[in-house]
Amino acid sequence: MDARDILRKYERKIEQELSDFKETSGSYSREYMKFKQEMFPELSRYERYCATFGNIIRIRLAKKDEKKIRKYLNVAHLSVEPGQAVGLALFSFLAVFFIGIILSTAIFMLTDTFPVVFMLLMLLTSAFVFYYTLTFPQRLANLWRLKASSQMVPCMLYIVVYMKHTSNLERAIEFASQHLQPPLALDLKKIFWDVEIGKYSTIKASLDAYLERWREDSPEFIEAFHLVESSLYEPIEAKRIETLERALQVILDGIYERMLKYTHEIRAPLTNVYMLGIILPTLGLALLPLASALLQGMISWYHIFVLFNLIIPFFVFYMTNEILMKRPGGYGETELLELNPYYHEFVSRRPYWIALAVALPLFIIGLLPLLFGYTSFPEILGLPKDFSMSSFKFLGTKFFDFRETANGVMGPFGIGAVLLSLFIPLSIAIFFAISYSLKTRNLIKAREETKKIEEEFASSLFQLGNRLAEGIPAEIAFSHMQAISRGMSVEGFYRIANSNIQNLGMNLEQAIFDKKRGAIVYYPSTLIATSMSILVEGVKKGLKIAADSLMSISQYIKNIHKINERMRDLLAEIVSDMKSNATFLAPLLAGVVVGLASMITLILGKLGSLLLSGQAVEVAGVELGTIMQLFNIEAIIPPYFLQIAIGLYIIQVIFILTNAIITVESGVDKLKVVHQTARNLKLSITLYLLVALFAILVLSIVASVALGGLGI
Repeated sequence: MDARDILRKYERKIEQELSDFKETSGSYSREYMKFKQEMFPELSRYERYCATFGNIIRIRLAKKDEKKIRKYLNVAHLSVEPGQAVGLALFSFLAVFFIGIILSTAIFMLTDTFPVVFMLLMLLTSAFVFYYTLTFPQRLANLWRLKASSQMVPCMLYIVVYMKHTSNLERAIEFASQHLQPPLALDLKKIFWDVEIGKYSTIKASLDAYLERWREDSPEFIEAFHLVESSLYEPIEAKRIETLERALQVILDGIYERMLKYTHEIRAPLTNVYMLGIILPTLGLALLPLASALLQGMISWYHIFVLFNLIIPFFVFYMTNEILMKRPGGYGETELLELNPYYHEFVSRRPYWIALAVALPLFIIGLLPLLFGYTSFPEILGLPKDFSMSSFKFLGTKFFDFRETANGVMGPFGIGAVLLSLFIPLSIAIFFAISYSLKTRNLIKAREETKKIEEEFASSLFQLGNRLAEGIPAEIAFSHMQAISRGMSVEGFYRIANSNIQNLGMNLEQAIFDKKRGAIVYYPSTLIATSMSILVEGVKKGLKIAADSLMSISQYIKNIHKINERMRDLLAEIVSDMKSNATFLAPLLAGVVVGLASMITLILGKLGSLLLSGQAVEVAGVELGTIMQLFNIEAIIPPYFLQIAIGLYIIQVIFILTNAIITVESGVDKLKVVHQTARNLKLSITLYLLVALFAILVLSIVASVALGGLGI
């Protein structure tokens, strides 16, 4: 064999190795992308929208803006270019703007009057849509940041506990990435992925580059990791352990200090949300009947819907979004909803159909005034267009009270129509309340049971560590723990594991992690799974190491529990105020305002009827005709539409504030948001409807009595 044959032989061998390396790298990359898509499908939808609509309008950004947007896209792991994100925002603005032009043109063709106010409101709406779409990458990055930062303490716990018995940073990070849930697990895996594709030469370089992302948001996380890295160079074992423990304490103290500062900073913004987003708009609704009559029809009912159900909710969303953007991470719910055994119920569409079957009849009842006044529905059934209320003179003359004007039929203005309109917000609230309750009831129950088990398990870990420290083998220690934990929720875990060891001859790892019979199958808890993984890993190195690891975990869990309780105390006052605003004050005020609007409409309607009949009536020495010259009775906004607008606004406020409350209190927690929204809808809409019903009837009676006393 000559030199050329040897060269060809090794060339083929090297090519084969390079080919294998490329296949491996490509396989890992596909797994990474598949993992991201499965865990965060909403990100993929946004990416598709950017790819579809973001390229229609190509935008060249300034370097400063491009750098800022790219930072958000990278944090949120989005495969989108900054120009595409801005292009999608501009496309959304133009789409809504042209829809406004088309609707305004249609109104002009039907009424021969161009709706200037409506066009201005649609322009404002398109501006808010532009803002919402443009800041979407920032919100996704913030959601990723909050969710990832809520897992920082468990991440540091796993790394510290692992490095106590094995001083290897790479394996500790790998261990944490395997036992954490996304998104932080995805970030840790990407650290290895960046090394594998050659972006960085070492794990430390890749880790340091990743930690720079948290420089502004979570400096204590960086400091804790640097302490972990410095422990690698400690020659004395006791000093190394002390440095590792210090790393965990640093991140706990840092999170507490930043949350304390946050609770002080958000008090004024939350007050602004309540006053400018709830109190002021709701009080303004009470004056709209008078304003619409004074302005001679410049304000119509569709203006109210655009203003109160599009623009003002966007304004409230903007203010709450600014508050949530400033929330520090490190504290909140760490469990991934997708891993819950009842997750299929959460994504099921069956609850929506059940809720629709209940809500649709109520919604149709709410539409009856429109069906009677503007369609041929009553003629088909042989019913009159309206019904007399001669037996209830104090509530008006007609049930629906439609009026023939020069511009066609106007209304409904009657008290009966207002009362029936209450069914529309009721039906919408019932739809979401029922569907959300059905989707989350089993998931919430499973989460609460898991948390209860984890609290008991944290205490039992210390006892298990003591058994191991006494020199008792782990397999025998499980039988001791079964006896000690009798009557507790965690007893079943030790019983199953002990049965697998004693009766089926499994080793420790199989008894716990066997896919069919392992104890962890019946107790799907991240904390239990991680603790047992550390136990299995520690036993291989000695009982003392395993005992120390378990007792450390137990102690750290208790410290984390104390920190969580302190966090709840810090946030208790703020969260309580927001809950009372969303579920009590806002519905109460809105219900009273609906009654006032109905009363004003009733008074103006009766005065207008007397004026049209030609009766000469004086009020406080002033001729009625002189007073009524100020008002165009035909231009009054019907209270039917006012009530629907304010009812829908209350529902929108509940959605926005509930999401804000949960995010402030628990970070990103989709399950709790949906579950709490259902509860708040039940409470708020019930209070609103009762107060509105009472206010409409009582204030209408008061108005009738007052007019009767004036001889009207």
